[in-house]
Amino acid sequence: MSTSLSGPGSATQAPGREPIRSGLPRKSRDARNHAPITATGLVVKVVLLGLVAGIAIWAAFPLIEARMWVGLAILGATTAGLCYLYLTRRHIPAKYLVPGTLFLIAFQVFPVLYTASTAFTNFGDGHRGSKDDAIVAIQSSSVKQVAGSTEYALSIATKGDPTAGPLVFLVTDPKTGAVSAGDGEGLRPVDAGSVTVSPGGKVTAAEGYTILNFGQASARSPEITNLVVPTPGGALRSNGLSRAYEGKAIRAYDAGCDCIEDSETGKTWTADAATGSFVAADGERLTQGWKVSVGLENFHRVLTDPNISGPFFGTLIWNFAFAIGSTGLTFLLGIAIALALYSPRMRGTNLYRVLLILPYAMPSFAMLLVWRDMFNTDFGLVNNLFGIGVDWFGETWSARAAVLLVQLWLGYPYMFLVATGALQAIPRELTEATSVDGASPWQSFRAVTLPLLLVALSPLLIASFAYNFNNINAIWFTTEGGPFPADNPTNGATDLLITYTYRLAFGAQGAEFGMAAAVSIFIFAIVATVSAISFRRTRQQEEVYS
Repeated sequence: MSTSLSGPGSATQAPGREPIRSGLPRKSRDARNHAPITATGLVVKVVLLGLVAGIAIWAAFPLIEARMWVGLAILGATTAGLCYLYLTRRHIPAKYLVPGTLFLIAFQVFPVLYTASTAFTNFGDGHRGSKDDAIVAIQSSSVKQVAGSTEYALSIATKGDPTAGPLVFLVTDPKTGAVSAGDGEGLRPVDAGSVTVSPGGKVTAAEGYTILNFGQASARSPEITNLVVPTPGGALRSNGLSRAYEGKAIRAYDAGCDCIEDSETGKTWTADAATGSFVAADGERLTQGWKVSVGLENFHRVLTDPNISGPFFGTLIWNFAFAIGSTGLTFLLGIAIALALYSPRMRGTNLYRVLLILPYAMPSFAMLLVWRDMFNTDFGLVNNLFGIGVDWFGETWSARAAVLLVQLWLGYPYMFLVATGALQAIPRELTEATSVDGASPWQSFRAVTLPLLLVALSPLLIASFAYNFNNINAIWFTTEGGPFPADNPTNGATDLLITYTYRLAFGAQGAEFGMAAAVSIFIFAIVATVSAISFRRTRQQEEVYS
């Protein structure tokens, strides 16, 4: 006779008895997975999903107007997916991951992709819109008043702030008395019942518009002069602040030759699809062009054009020196202070730590402005304190030394804090063991403490290098990239690639967004390559000391 023993994990059971199940009962598991929704939770869910649906509807109309059907499909699918996800009790992990993923795509992936796509275009001043926009701008800007041009009584108005709102011309037709409103999009009639017109034909009030008085209009005189309102017969331009005329365009587009013709000189400019410009036989280009794809032209210019490649590679060398110098100097000073305060013989360490992190607690942009004044040649604290007359920001090497000193003052508290935390994580028994073996303090630090510190701090050093490589504030608020050579006012001795790119994109010589985007791609590639190599070495170091 044999006896069979069975436990919770055994398949054997007594006849007529229910099998023994492990874990929670089925009802308990169902209750845990399908917990009841509270009234507050339901209200929050309805409000948030309603907000999502409202934003989707609001965003759909521009996409429909622009006939961007792919974007509309993506918007619809995303909205439907979000509604399904949060209206069902399934896919619990996705409920937490999806919002972060969407924000990552919206604020990280999309800007990067947009910047990369811009790098392959000629997008910039004079090349912002389509070819049709360029033709309208060329014809409108060439409008001149000719004999017999119709003149209108003019009132300057706006729909927003009188000092900054978009300008609108309110004009009265001298023949019919009809009032029209005009802006860069053209003329449109205004309901006669919504305006008040003086006996002289000037509009004195209009529903939905703010009429500018003489002082307000005078303050915006350049904008008024530059405003051109396209009309079927030419364009409307101001003649002072109270009169406007409908002039004729002396430059017109001829679809037959795909060119712009000047009726006064007979000169023609033929459309060049490769550059997005109208070009004459002698090489002259009209200022207004259109946005086109130029392939690798921007990258080719960065590497081969002497006017760009020379400053670019010179700036790149200094950029590496600045990033390495800022990171290295702050690390050395921060770890030296941390080691000094880590000594058990040190007294008053808490007070010292509070005082040492003060630069880290202050707004960096304000401190940068203070340091700029401290390095002033005539009344700066540095020159007055040491009795010297150094023109810190007037010479190349003194300006570079100054920005490195400023970065040292601003950056060492961070390194001091992280080094202090890393030191406290190193067991004292390790250093005490080296002392027992007869090692000097320096040998103990070099053989034990420093390698373990580098294992902990290497990722932070890489992040600090990447930050300083693109630290626009450190340069812009102190030297603004200067000093500048006499023959090149666009590239200074302390310029980083990021400030050089900013000046390319928003400089006084005109915006070149495509070129700036190409330089940004180079910056991204450089930082990504250096970071990847550094992280690989860090992993190898961790394997050695783990």
